[in-house]
Amino acid sequence: MENRLPTSDQNFVESLIPQRFPFVMVNSIAEYSESHIVSGFIPTEENIFIQNGIFQASGLLEHQAQSVALHTGYKFYLSGKEAPTGYIGAVKSFEVNKLPETGDELVSEVFIINEMMGVTLVDVITKVNDEVVAKSQMKTVVM
Repeated sequence: MENRLPTSDQNFVESLIPQRFPFVMVNSIAEYSESHIVSGFIPTEENIFIQNGIFQASGLLEHQAQSVALHTGYKFYLSGKEAPTGYIGAVKSFEVNKLPETGDELVSEVFIINEMMGVTLVDVITKVNDEVVAKSQMKTVVM
């Protein structure tokens, strides 16, 4: 596998996270650095978090958490290691301004604030067409 970015190679993206269909909420990486990632996702009608054409807040939060997992998975990939399993340790804040619709392209920027002993503190901003639809601060934990 090449590590050229940006990529929307679904098989490659899925190899970087522990989730599997139908629970995958990321499908692209636009940018990556040690302290930042930009991920993307386009919810379809078949998505488990779609209700009446609307991507629910729980799906937005899961997309943001998987974006953090994508950062960790890509970092492990670059060092030749398999992506670890992790989970949301705590959500300090989660604000939704607007719920996306089926087919909207979500673009999330994850900013790594602190990473220590498998616990990562992040700020995440999710946009649709450059409009902020959700923000969060969370801790994720790698097992």
